Amino acid sequence: MRILVVEDDKLVARAVRRGLEAEGYAVDVALDGTEGAWLAAENEYDALVLDVMLPGLPGDQLCARLREAGDWTPILMLTARSLPEEEARALDAGADDFLAKPFSYLVLVARLRALLRRGGRERPTVLEVGDLRLDPAQHQVWRGDTSVDLTPRQFSLLELLMRRPGEVLSKASILEHVWDFAYEGDPNIVEVYVRQLRQRIDIPFDRASLQTVRLVGYRLDPEGG
Repeated sequence: MRILVVEDDKLVARAVRRGLEAEGYAVDVALDGTEGAWLAAENEYDALVLDVMLPGLPGDQLCARLREAGDWTPILMLTARSLPEEEARALDAGADDFLAKPFSYLVLVARLRALLRRGGRERPTVLEVGDLRLDPAQHQVWRGDTSVDLTPRQFSLLELLMRRPGEVLSKASILEHVWDFAYEGDPNIVEVYVRQLRQRIDIPFDRASLQTVRLVGYRLDPEGG
């Protein structure tokens, strides 16, 4: 999943980015509200983490602007203090949740997972496509009753596909969500990871759930192959 973090404290932004990337997320960072607004308008994100106090454009105003434009991407707002006024302002601006600083990183990740599950509709805690199951919180995957070991990047690719079963995703779309905005390497890296993923979730089980749609992209068979 692809996350935008808008935080002017470079140390906090760097720590959050490093932690989320270790969890398998693709992360873009903006250090002020103006840049954050531009990135949010130019790219598709699965969730946003916004600090309330930002130079250029405060986080609550950025949140309100996105909502007025019809952008309902889940937003987690970071507040400087756990004051009722700040919490109310964050929620009234259209945020889905808030977290007061200093915060527990474990709580931040857990709240992001909850927002990603919710999206525009309620989503299950454990994703299921056929007999393939994925637990984002535990970073575990099973084919039937057999546990499957994946690297963080392989896990992120599979999670993206399982959140959109049957939908054909282009190579560009996969790069945007599984890598990040700044990735400038060979786009054929997607083919490499698709092949690796097949070797983990399909071939050992005599399945063909991860399919290539020629000249279009990739899809995960909703029946599990």
